[in-house]
Amino acid sequence: MFDSSRPGELVESGPPRITLRNAFAHPYDSAIAAARTCYAPRLITPEEITDKQRLNIGAATFYSGHHTVYQHAHFEFGLENVSRQFVWSFLHAHPFYNSEQQSQRYVRLDRAQAYVPPVSLFFDEKSKELYESAIACAWNYYRELSALLVGDAREILNDIWHVSPMSHPKRLQKIERSAEKRAIEIARYVLPVAAFTTMVHTLSGIVLHRLWRMCSASDTPSEARAVVGAMVDEVKKTDPQFFERFGTQPLEELPEWKNSQPSVSAGESFACEFDSKLNGKTSRLVDYSPNALRVVAESYRAVAGVTASQCSDADALDRLLNPGRNLYRLETLNVGVHAPMMRALQHANYTFAKKISHTADSQDQRHRMVPGSRPLLTLADTRDPDYITPMLLAANPRAKETYDRAMHDAWSAKNQLLDRGVPLEIALYVLPNAKAIRLYESGSLLHLLHKWTMRTCFNAQEEIFQASLDEIAQLREVHPDLARYIGPPCHLRAGNTTPICTEGSHFCGVKVWLDFPNTPRRI
Repeated sequence: MFDSSRPGELVESGPPRITLRNAFAHPYDSAIAAARTCYAPRLITPEEITDKQRLNIGAATFYSGHHTVYQHAHFEFGLENVSRQFVWSFLHAHPFYNSEQQSQRYVRLDRAQAYVPPVSLFFDEKSKELYESAIACAWNYYRELSALLVGDAREILNDIWHVSPMSHPKRLQKIERSAEKRAIEIARYVLPVAAFTTMVHTLSGIVLHRLWRMCSASDTPSEARAVVGAMVDEVKKTDPQFFERFGTQPLEELPEWKNSQPSVSAGESFACEFDSKLNGKTSRLVDYSPNALRVVAESYRAVAGVTASQCSDADALDRLLNPGRNLYRLETLNVGVHAPMMRALQHANYTFAKKISHTADSQDQRHRMVPGSRPLLTLADTRDPDYITPMLLAANPRAKETYDRAMHDAWSAKNQLLDRGVPLEIALYVLPNAKAIRLYESGSLLHLLHKWTMRTCFNAQEEIFQASLDEIAQLREVHPDLARYIGPPCHLRAGNTTPICTEGSHFCGVKVWLDFPNTPRRI
């Protein structure tokens, strides 16, 4: 049982802070001008738009679904005091945005700062005390684990970099900083998903309309309505017409909840059934294009204008995948969708079932061209602790015992809140970053190649790294000819270009390219 009477620090909370950092000067008139340009012999400017055009063209385009004209205007927001749960469940759950978000992997979070809902709306004072105590307790575990793990991280890094007490002080200082970062990277698994984050978030006008319409379509409908509502209000200050002319309102009834009822037993059953299908893997291939080799080869020949007699399937695949023959594979700018020949790789598709932590999936979902079907946690809650354990923790008995206790306390607090009648939407906020997320993820070979290149680097997040290895190994089983030349940047670049490692001063210290994928990752 979670002990809510344990002493803890004050949890810092507050309303979301939303600022509009940059915006179009005349977003609504720019949209109408773009619409007029489609049927004009010249380019129409926003200054030419009349009231009649604002009324007629605005209604004609918006209500008929011709929304591309509202996509030109972009809005750059600064978001503060928003929860990680809200960002994962709603703000980053679609592909049409750009975010630069504060990193929990590399930024030490010394103060307990988290989302605390209004008492009058969701719970009484006693439940609020329980909620805040759970958050403060999680932060205490975070500090404890940070201290417990730094020695293990230092020892591993010293061995990788061949560092001894006699090494240069600057070298020792660099290892110490790296060890501290590795320790907080793992310790963050105990932090609650209620934890605040800060970001720069940019999106188009039509996407903001859609977010406002769909703000209840997540595990965080109350927070989403507050945050997106504030974003809409900021845009109205710049140009009231952009929203007020159409009166878009949030949907109140959503099919996901109409067709399902939250049930702990259902959540437990789903988790058990899903895990049995993984067969011990982090990520399991469940579907793929059976004729991928032939279709990709034929697609390449269509681009190059050559026949099968001039370019065999094997040669076409080698031209596409071999970094010694295809310099696009060595680009760090990710130009695949712009390169005519690389677009042939879009016709091979793969679907994976995978299980990773909430914190890992928050990074994984940023690969927006490999979309996933992620759970609504309010429909898949479990009474028992359900979490992922990183390998650095698993290797330290004392840290592991502390970590397991932190997991037990988090779930106990969540269950106590539910037993007191707190809505599941709110109780879920006290769950840790370690919470297991089960999802299905699909992508074309083109976009999976980019993801696998980035995420098989030893600097990649541990769970996504392991999932990528699982996925590549299974691709090798079904399509070995397509699985050639897949690995981290250093694996592709060795013997083809310099520098071999693209990470610069962040080089992991291991010559992975000499024996990928057989080189073990230690940290």
